[in-house]
Amino acid sequence: MSQILAVLFDGFAYGMLLFLLSVGLSVTLGLMNFINLAHGAFAMIGGYVTFALVSLAGWPFLATLPFAFLITAIIAAGFEVLLFRRIYQSGELNQVLFTIGFVFSMSAVAAYLFGTVNQSVKMPEFLTGFIELAGVKLPSYRIFLAAIALVVTIIVVAGLEYTRFGAMVRASVDNQKVARGLGLNVSKIFALTFAIGSGLAGLGGALSIEILSLDPSFGFHILVLVLIVVAVGGLGSVWGSFVAAACLGIFDVMGKYLFPELGSFLIYLFMVVLLFYKPLGLFGKR
Repeated sequence: MSQILAVLFDGFAYGMLLFLLSVGLSVTLGLMNFINLAHGAFAMIGGYVTFALVSLAGWPFLATLPFAFLITAIIAAGFEVLLFRRIYQSGELNQVLFTIGFVFSMSAVAAYLFGTVNQSVKMPEFLTGFIELAGVKLPSYRIFLAAIALVVTIIVVAGLEYTRFGAMVRASVDNQKVARGLGLNVSKIFALTFAIGSGLAGLGGALSIEILSLDPSFGFHILVLVLIVVAVGGLGSVWGSFVAAACLGIFDVMGKYLFPELGSFLIYLFMVVLLFYKPLGLFGKR
């Protein structure tokens, strides 16, 4: 029983990592109606910010996390102003082609700056051991991941549902002409929303180094996983992404534990079956 509980928690913690990586995409894709396949590139940028600060500048790991968010958000805001806002109204195909091309470009830049090998960072000692709860040994870092994910969920949901900024975002998405008529700066709101979503991706990328490792192809590796989380959770629902990520993480880890010969196939089976019966996802609004 203790081993099963440990596997369940391991799956939940993995799901929380998926949520941290995908919550920004839930914001940009679900709220802005922008097919942002470049999301993985911003997660990679956040990962390399943490790697550079820890390995090259000697910073402690925890101190780098706010900067992984902020620097990624600033970079994303610049790209939004220069590039992405030009394709918001250009159709889904153009958005897909442009954003996936952006991932290829950022991957090449990362390979030039940091090389093509997998990178890792030195973790603080208190995050490398185990904590025993009710006779079950749980990895400290995965407990840390779960705690961070819960805090991010509360902040994002509260910010989007119960603040003036969240109302302005929803108004700008629903009808830009009316929003502009009411005096809202839609371009500024979209730029800030895009920056926040990408900054969250950068935070997720920094936190994923310990589990997923980091290389220039990181943006491609996580792209399918974050799209699955957003699709299963439902567009426009942060809570949906949270629940979907937790379910997918548990299903994936438990599947590998019980049926190792199937590998990662079960996570795709779970997605297909669920979307067959609920095409809008668990909490999809449209």
